[in-house]
Amino acid sequence: MELNKVLYISQEIVPYLAPSPLATLSHKLPQGVLEKGVEVRTFMPKYGCIKERRNQLHEVIRLSGLNIVIDDADHPLIIKVATLQPARMQVYFIDNEDYFFRTANQGELEINAHPEDNDERIIFYVRGVVETVKKLRWYPSLVHCTGWVSSLAPAYLKRIYADDPALNSPKIVYSVCDDAFDGALDSRMQEKLKQEGFSDQDLAALGQNPVTWIDLQKIAIDFSDGIVQSSESVDPEVLEYIKKSGKPFLPFPGADDYVDAYLEFYRSL
Repeated sequence: MELNKVLYISQEIVPYLAPSPLATLSHKLPQGVLEKGVEVRTFMPKYGCIKERRNQLHEVIRLSGLNIVIDDADHPLIIKVATLQPARMQVYFIDNEDYFFRTANQGELEINAHPEDNDERIIFYVRGVVETVKKLRWYPSLVHCTGWVSSLAPAYLKRIYADDPALNSPKIVYSVCDDAFDGALDSRMQEKLKQEGFSDQDLAALGQNPVTWIDLQKIAIDFSDGIVQSSESVDPEVLEYIKKSGKPFLPFPGADDYVDAYLEFYRSL
């Protein structure tokens, strides 16, 4: 595979959010890949606590304005962008007041403060990323998804956008991380995903009960071409599921100096 463009769909990125292993990886890895000569685009949600003026975000009018329908309700898609120095890496933000404007004056992310609609939040985020990439006419050779907020992206790319000539060929990598949440998502999540065009067979990994973090990992693994363990500690059930899948797997490559390991894994696909 010729690796010339990599799309990163991330859950959180420093410096826009407080440092964490996941947020640091989602900054250092794309920047390192960019510095190796590969084109990179990176996406994350525009959580309400991210200060636009401080971080120099601005709306991209030509990319905004699309309405995304979820469960028969319209949700306007707003796209904002910032540039990370010194590599001049562009970071695109998926924004919408229904899902990402509830904690503007708090430090807690909407995914934690308002978990009751996380099912729709992650559907909106993934669809927003894909629709924006289509508008950009920037077609990646590989897509790397990091964090459970990105966990539906592999399924959307392999099923819902499978007939789109711009998006039906990239290899998909999913990072399993130590980012589990407690409880389950809305009990109607499978019903909403069927409205999106998924079949019962597509959603088999989600099971019959309300969707848990483990279930999201399983569906992401099912539709990915390769899996990376991006945290030193990962739930044993998820690791066993990866093993049974037979998918190419990169064990934890360490917390530093991992860019070459990821690039080698990308190219092996």
